[in-house]
Formats: sequence, C-alpha cells, structure tokens
Amino acid sequence: MNEPDVITRMLGNPRVKPVTIAVVGLSANEAKPSHYVPAYMQEHGYRILPVNPMVESVLGERSYGSLRELPVKPDVVNVFRLPKDIPAIVDEMLELGLTKLWIQMGIINLEAAARAEAGGIEVVMDRCIMVEHRQHAAS
Repeated sequence: MNEPDVITRMLGNPRVKPVTIAVVGLSANEAKPSHYVPAYMQEHGYRILPVNPMVESVLGERSYGSLRELPVKPDVVNVFRLPKDIPAIVDEMLELGLTKLWIQMGIINLEAAARAEAGGIEVVMDRCIMVEHRQHAAS
C-alpha cells in the first residue's frame, strides 16, 4: 500500500493515455476537498466520473448512484467517504473487477484495504491524489 510505483501507475499520464477516475462522494460544494480535488484533476486532463446519488451532475459530468451504474470501467476509484463506507466500496470493486483504489487523506480503514489487496486491488490510502499529482508533475 502507498508504494511509489503504485501511486505512479494510478496517476498515469493523461496526455499519453486517457485516465478515468470515478470519484465516490464527489460534492457539488466548491469549498469542499471532495469538489476541488477532482476539479483539479479534471483541469489536468483526467476524466472525472462523479459517483454521488445526491447530485444530478457536477463538474460538467452526469453523476451516478454507484460504481455499477457507470457507463465505462474507470481506471481508478477515488474515495471521499467515511472509513465505515470503504468495505462496501471494496465489495463493489471486487464484484466489478476494478483494480485501483485511492482513498483520500484522512480516511483510513486498514481492514478494508487489506481485503482489497487480497482481492487483487492496488490501494493508496490516506493520501491526497491532488498533492501526489503535483509532486509527480514537479519531478
């Protein structure tokens, strides 16, 4: 978990190959990290698919109620939800064959992360995808 090569693989390079990020818990509130972090990633060439049943659309994209409803298989699932919500997200990812899970800074569920990794999912946890992108872009 949180290995530098895993982080690099998850970030990819959208200028070379498109990278789609499903953002579970993406907020319509521009003041929240769950809005401005995905907005930053979108501005840097990533396709963002909002997963939030409480909003119709955000960042110019239709929002979906679950990962199952997405029209395409995302490259990365980026999570802005409480630690107690992570096991159900892992279950859904395992069911759908999704292989890259990024759990945002401050969100920790070691048991769910271990289960994800045991199921073949690469995991980055308690790291901000925007911060990591900035660091990789600078290097």
